[in-house]
Amino acid sequence: MEQEFQSLQAQKLDIFESLQPGKTQLLAELARLCPPADELQAQPAWADLRESLLRGRDAHRRNAVLIERKLEAIRGALTSLQVGNPASSVDVYDRLGKVSRFNKGRGYQDA
Repeated sequence: MEQEFQSLQAQKLDIFESLQPGKTQLLAELARLCPPADELQAQPAWADLRESLLRGRDAHRRNAVLIERKLEAIRGALTSLQVGNPASSVDVYDRLGKVSRFNKGRGYQDA
């Protein structure tokens, strides 16, 4: 999970993608080996395992938040680049010094 986070921060998506099969395989192996919940909780090593699983869950959530923030930034950039989009307008001053709206998508005749 830490390697995932570092690759996401550095925007090295090829490294991030290469980590996914190993993570999926590890989760599948854990699910296969894991006894039923009531048996697992009775085992002496349960507390340590539980702590480790909670740390992994929290790291996964942190990575998901980072991915979502990056996606939001990309969506915002794409939206602002779209011509004719009301959100991509710019404030400018007219001849009287008042703020007027200038839309990038207006035609030459309208200006």
